[in-house]
Amino acid sequence: MSTRRNARRKQAVAAAAVVAALLSTAACGGGGGDGKDGGSASAAGFDAANNKVANASAKKGGTLKFAGAQDADSWDTTRAYYGFVWNFMRYYSRQLVTSKTEPGAGGTELTPDLATERAKISDDGKTYTYTLRDGVTWEDGKPITSQDVKYGIERQWAQDVLAGGPVYLRDILDPKGEYKGPYKDTSPDKLGLKAIETPDAKTIVFHLPTANSDFEEILALTSSSPVRQDKDTKSKYGLKPFSSGPYKFESYTPNKSVVLVRNENWKQASDPVRKALPDKITLTLFSNADDMDNKLLSGEYDLDANQTGLSPQGRAKALKEYKDNLDNPVSGYIRYATFPQNVAPFDNIHCRKAVLYGADHKSLQTARGGPVAGGDIGTNMLPPSVPGSEGQKYDPYEFTANDGAANAAKAKEELAACGKPNGFATTIAVRNNKPVEVATAESLQASLAKIGIKVEIDQYDGAQYSGIIGNPTVVKDKGYGIIIMGWGPDFPSVQGYGQPLWDSSYILESGNNNFAMINDKAIDANFDKYSVELDAEKKKTIATEINHQVMEGAYYLPFVFEKFINFRSSRLTNVYTTDAYSGMYDFTSLGVTK
Repeated sequence: MSTRRNARRKQAVAAAAVVAALLSTAACGGGGGDGKDGGSASAAGFDAANNKVANASAKKGGTLKFAGAQDADSWDTTRAYYGFVWNFMRYYSRQLVTSKTEPGAGGTELTPDLATERAKISDDGKTYTYTLRDGVTWEDGKPITSQDVKYGIERQWAQDVLAGGPVYLRDILDPKGEYKGPYKDTSPDKLGLKAIETPDAKTIVFHLPTANSDFEEILALTSSSPVRQDKDTKSKYGLKPFSSGPYKFESYTPNKSVVLVRNENWKQASDPVRKALPDKITLTLFSNADDMDNKLLSGEYDLDANQTGLSPQGRAKALKEYKDNLDNPVSGYIRYATFPQNVAPFDNIHCRKAVLYGADHKSLQTARGGPVAGGDIGTNMLPPSVPGSEGQKYDPYEFTANDGAANAAKAKEELAACGKPNGFATTIAVRNNKPVEVATAESLQASLAKIGIKVEIDQYDGAQYSGIIGNPTVVKDKGYGIIIMGWGPDFPSVQGYGQPLWDSSYILESGNNNFAMINDKAIDANFDKYSVELDAEKKKTIATEINHQVMEGAYYLPFVFEKFINFRSSRLTNVYTTDAYSGMYDFTSLGVTK
């Protein structure tokens, strides 16, 4: 890219291959058909929906009932960055291309959605042309046009109003930062972004200043959804988005509930992707994760919208009594701690390394749920699902040595090297609605205390993370030297996973995800090199090198390459995990028995 500028991240596109082995009888409290139903009908069996379809059915009707412990970061397609939100958004938003509705790795393949076919690519990979399908309409019956798609994409430039979502397209289509966004656009139609042409209502052409080998993957993100200009309520759009999909918003009460009903103007013939089986879809939000899990296990709700696994208490009960309703997928996420360099003493690499060596990695894995429900000990920051990953083989700080125990001797050496031989005090920031994250913070607190690092834990509102830990000024003011978070690929590449975390051009004043404030010219140069490289093997080599650069900088303490235990009610049909959404169930295919 000729000129670098601010761009940005989350939660979610491709993931790892799903674990095949069942839990042992001893670990699970029984096998086969000895679990309870968790609702009516018959439970499909342990891991029955893991990488394959359970309870296949074409039957329509009924209400699909989601439960959740956390609201969306936003229901606005431009602003969302939580993986489960992207999954849910396909109920009411469409894209030119999207992920296939297939189990496992098949879900990571792209398929036409609003477009009649995948892009016609010309001009040495710099021009992408699409034609819209016949019969694609908004919830009021008006046709979806190429201008609507362009306008929806242009909203990514309005970060002063719509901060929060991924903005890869800004960096790719407008590397010099010349376009000011639709709200400051002086052209009469507010469609002044020159890199996108709409010669007619059904044709849209993208002109990339420089080729980008991941461009079509980026267009599949929900942030590339159409938005109709006359329905754009700007910062309030997430309160009631205008639907281009099979469902529309009936109501939304923040932190309480979402209700979707059928969009009577959606036509199955125009949408080969979505099954649209339920008549109604509800999401009920809980402030207490254990309460939510109990109601899930009793059959009052069908699945957890957040898709991050049951809480420790719920998991123990489910493995003992509801095993036939559980799946154990490998997530595409790495759960980790990161160290903002704008908070002393983490501007010193040796202080960061002291934490890496002082952490008890086995204890952290246990806090996450152990090898089965938590995942393998994380040794580096590139998920196994991303090409170029070396998995646990790359373990530069020897986290897996001595069964994951802390290396107190090395930690004390690093404390001396950073000028803090007796340790120091800092604060861990952790989301208040994630019990597993709180448990992880407590584990880290205990192990660091043994080497003289005194840690306080500050639980903040997880729904407000973009304006709290995503604001470097707030992070510095609060003294958050350690931030606990997790990340999965936006799409299956190092660009789709690591760029929002590690590229200096992604450091933002709000909605920031480069929490470590990494500003490394060598890393930036490798991302620039990667984005124009078309050779798959060379891309892997660059991805591996970037991961090494990140780990050598000691910016992160990875906890686990995540797995989780997910619950599905016996009412669910067409239920399967998909790598497209990091091992989550594919929401768009789900149906229910009445």
